[in-house]
Amino acid sequence: MGDYRAGNWVLLASNGESKGFQPAARVFQCATCRFVDCQFTLDCPVQDLWTYTDETIVLHCNVPFHIPAGLPVTWMFAPNLRTQNMALFKELKGNPEKPFSLTIEEPAPGTIACRLGEHSKPIVRKFFYLNAWPRDCSEVPAGSPSGVYIIQPMGLHPIMVSCEMSGAGSSWTVIQRNRRDTDITWAESWSTYKHGFGNVHTEFWLGTEYIHQITRQKIYQVRFVIWDAANNMRFADYNLFSLDDESQGYRLRLGAHSGTAEDAMDSDNPRKVHNNMKFSTKDRDQDTYRGNCASRYGGGWWYSACYSVQLNVKGGLTWGKLCKGNCRASAILIKPTPYP
Repeated sequence: MGDYRAGNWVLLASNGESKGFQPAARVFQCATCRFVDCQFTLDCPVQDLWTYTDETIVLHCNVPFHIPAGLPVTWMFAPNLRTQNMALFKELKGNPEKPFSLTIEEPAPGTIACRLGEHSKPIVRKFFYLNAWPRDCSEVPAGSPSGVYIIQPMGLHPIMVSCEMSGAGSSWTVIQRNRRDTDITWAESWSTYKHGFGNVHTEFWLGTEYIHQITRQKIYQVRFVIWDAANNMRFADYNLFSLDDESQGYRLRLGAHSGTAEDAMDSDNPRKVHNNMKFSTKDRDQDTYRGNCASRYGGGWWYSACYSVQLNVKGGLTWGKLCKGNCRASAILIKPTPYP
């Protein structure tokens, strides 16, 4: 590369071919894409971008120095890789000119690259890594600690959740956590239950709409964890779990039971069953009781007439015969089933 100064300008050249002009005091830098001496081809560092479903992002192949007009721009993609190895890229269909507008229909990680100049003699290559939010805690990278993460279920904006990590693909998304001495009253409206409330680090309800959106992505199972009056931990697993949409009242769907706690969510007694019940709150009564179970007992739940389980309540939590109004704490966790 030659560095030919003409007044206040530098002519950038390689093998006698002009590569453009820029101010003499500001010469481009390879390592950071800023202004100091550099050789061609210039490979800019990978730039991280976070993408959301239905988001439109605009990527630019421009550089902060003057280049000859009419140089071709080529856009390429390497799925599921963070790379600058050009052998791993495939040219995007349509090969749009700069800037490149991309609508994210479903976030997928990978590197987008743009090549400025001819294939055999490019001036600049720029790289953009698309980071996709996990859709639930099972997609958080293996080895990550339990804690609070950001996920983005399909069709939703990113949300903050608590994850209980237990190995690749088997980590749980926590949708409820409560304790009997909680500061939360739980006597909330339909809208508040829909969008969630509380503190994701302590006691909270994730939100019936968010739970519905998560469970429509895959086939899920659920674990109800209960700490009884003596603070012994028990759990009840159901191999299927989903919520219908809001127009169907967020009706609860459960599969077969297993675990160390009794099957208190399903019952032959129509007054105490919860499986296949709609969700009810103090301002939206969808139970089978002549009154309003949520108003009478203080929290939103899948009531019939009225309950054998009530975990969304301040004070005394109930799980069947295990603890009638004196459970110490609860958590509800979901994860994809291990089978399709």
